[in-house]
Amino acid sequence: MSRQRRSSDTAFFGHPVGLMTLFTTELWERFSYYGMRAILLYFLTDSILNGGLAIDEPTGKAVVATYSSSVFLTSVIGGWLSDRLLGPRKAALYGGIIIVLGHLCLALPLTATAYLGIIFVAVGSGVFKPNPTVMLGELYSKTDKRRDSGFSIFYLGINLGSFFSPWAVAWARNWGGYHAGFSVAAIGMAIALAFYIQGRKYLDHTADEVPNPISSQEKAKVVRSLGLVVLALVIFWAIVKVVSHADVLLTTVTTLNLLALAMPIGYFAMMFRSPKVTSAEKSRLVAFIPLFLAGAMFWMVFEQAASSMAAFAETSTDLNVGSMRIDPEWFQSVNPLGIIILSGVFAALWQKLGGRPSTPTKFAMGLALASASFVFLGVMAKAYEGGLAPAWILALTFVIQTVGELCLSPVGLAATSLLAPNAFKSQGMALWLLGSAFGQSIASLIFAHAPKMSQANEFLLFAAISGVFTLVLITLIPWINRKINEGFAAEQA
Repeated sequence: MSRQRRSSDTAFFGHPVGLMTLFTTELWERFSYYGMRAILLYFLTDSILNGGLAIDEPTGKAVVATYSSSVFLTSVIGGWLSDRLLGPRKAALYGGIIIVLGHLCLALPLTATAYLGIIFVAVGSGVFKPNPTVMLGELYSKTDKRRDSGFSIFYLGINLGSFFSPWAVAWARNWGGYHAGFSVAAIGMAIALAFYIQGRKYLDHTADEVPNPISSQEKAKVVRSLGLVVLALVIFWAIVKVVSHADVLLTTVTTLNLLALAMPIGYFAMMFRSPKVTSAEKSRLVAFIPLFLAGAMFWMVFEQAASSMAAFAETSTDLNVGSMRIDPEWFQSVNPLGIIILSGVFAALWQKLGGRPSTPTKFAMGLALASASFVFLGVMAKAYEGGLAPAWILALTFVIQTVGELCLSPVGLAATSLLAPNAFKSQGMALWLLGSAFGQSIASLIFAHAPKMSQANEFLLFAAISGVFTLVLITLIPWINRKINEGFAAEQA
């Protein structure tokens, strides 16, 4: 698509028709991802007689958290494949195909293919994840006033898919068991691929371009480096196995979690040591560290929707609401519904307030709400211990976290693009995504290795961890603002 056609293409509600391709693709891809995730814990921990894998609940929650963390870990691979080897269109296509294969493995009533399916979906989602956003950005010129609106429409598609999928998968599970639920997720991803393949002609020509292709001289080095990475991972896995004396599943979970903790540290070290990063940029990068940690602590709590909160929904919540019985999966639709309703309100609020409150203050607000949500849920879980809590308690917890997400998540993306060094803009965004992997890995390690505790105490433990980070962040707000301002002042001098 030429530059002139970009501005004149208004076929999709005033936007380029390529937005329709990406909107529908992302809607159905998120439908498949969140639908599968909505029943994953139940599948892992249910009895073999009921079609589950009969894993104990703490290990099941650790597996779910590790799975979700791995999606963000492998998104780094997806970005690299797109930038160096395939281009964004092919990377997204191949990622989508891997996702379908994963869901099909889970849809088969065979224990042997279940873990293979989880791995395929995690890797495929990571390869797919970065690329639709990149292709969407290329549909608009940098001065196109429709850009922000286009991204808002795209974000709406994500949340529509996330909202409907738990309902559809719950219905399928009730009708035909877990494998029927996973089949619905497979169908959703197949529909995503159908829209994507059919609409590829509407994407910008840059979707097929490889921005930084591997040269023939580099190929041998890349293959050698890849081999060394695989060897290092095998050795690391063996060391964890020997030290922990755990079984294969728990050893793999622990290895992936430690890797997720190490990768962001490596990224920060690489940026600080790079000669391409100026002293002014280092000042801003230092200020980004506590924001990164705050984001990680937020995702540590927020992403428990599919683990500890899913367990609470199934075992400790009264699912009879009036004359109707609801499914535990339905609670995972509260967040996307809240985003759909409130995102416009928050966008207007931040615009009206201008630069107030400051970025670190918004981060502190988001993290404080995440911590408060688990204080509330922990207290309510204690109050109803031995019985069933009303459904509104868990629903309200999701609402509180959604408000926290709107304070922190969009602001975090904006802060990352602002504070990342110029030489590491794309990798800076990858670092922000790794914050989610970092936080979820902490949760997974606690699930897997902490002494067994009640649901209430578990919620309160995570509330305490995130609460401490909130207090630390609040005390650092003046320092963070000063370091950011010093960085920009030094750059302009």
